[in-house]
Amino acid sequence: MSGSPIDLLAILDLETIEPHLFRGISSNSGLRTLFGGQLIGQSLMAAFHTIEGRMVHSLHGYFLRAGDPQAPISYEVESLRDSKRYSTRQVTARQHSHAIFSTMISFHVGEQSAFEHQNAMPDVPPPDKLTAELSKQPMFAELPERIRNWYGSERLIELPDRPIELRPVETSQFIGRKIDDGYIHYWIKPAAKLPADPILHVCALAYASDWSLLDAVAARHGRTLFDERLALVSLDHAMWFHRPFRADDWLLYAKESPSAQAGRGLTRGLIFKPDGTLVASVAQEGSVRERR
Repeated sequence: MSGSPIDLLAILDLETIEPHLFRGISSNSGLRTLFGGQLIGQSLMAAFHTIEGRMVHSLHGYFLRAGDPQAPISYEVESLRDSKRYSTRQVTARQHSHAIFSTMISFHVGEQSAFEHQNAMPDVPPPDKLTAELSKQPMFAELPERIRNWYGSERLIELPDRPIELRPVETSQFIGRKIDDGYIHYWIKPAAKLPADPILHVCALAYASDWSLLDAVAARHGRTLFDERLALVSLDHAMWFHRPFRADDWLLYAKESPSAQAGRGLTRGLIFKPDGTLVASVAQEGSVRERR
């Protein structure tokens, strides 16, 4: 196996500088800018360091500046509320003395409720049926090298230097076909098992929730995140956690883009366990432009 799982654990392992000040390492993902999911996952972990006996139920964050993938990030946590059932934290991530990400995170003690419902999971092939599907497409050899490297069959088994494994369901988008209704689906999970700590699993899913989310915008126009003519930048990110889960089991990430206009695209996502249990919801708006 690759070193990817160790990298993910290292990313979520923050150094305590002061009781409400923490430092995180960069993931060295090979991207030109810092991966937004790292800021989300590390911010959540920083907030957890100031909480006892409560689990996160929602977070709402804004990306303020592009991050430096080579520099460490400091996380300052402000306690805004600690009531009988809820706690609220504001976390600000900084690099080079500038705020690059800010998020509000709410925690709940958990309670019984008479109201329980959820949307049904989409009917899609299981992950073990998708291992080599894209690489078997007739036009696979004609795809850009970046797409072949990400989704070739050998890379779906092991992803060096990438802590999250992805298996796309709709492969036609990679050969230029539009996804007219905007619904795309990925199976996701870390590259190896995580320790049995619910906080780690929640933070790992927060990290993974930013992977390819804006792909739903591009797919409606027959484009992909790998299209170098597109400039796609996350502006904000919101996430709600509904039910317990293990992030290192396969989870289905069902995404859609209901609207794009004025240089921005909106995406929404639902994350399911293989048995159909809805565990989290995500929403994100991004800047969507053609490169000049």
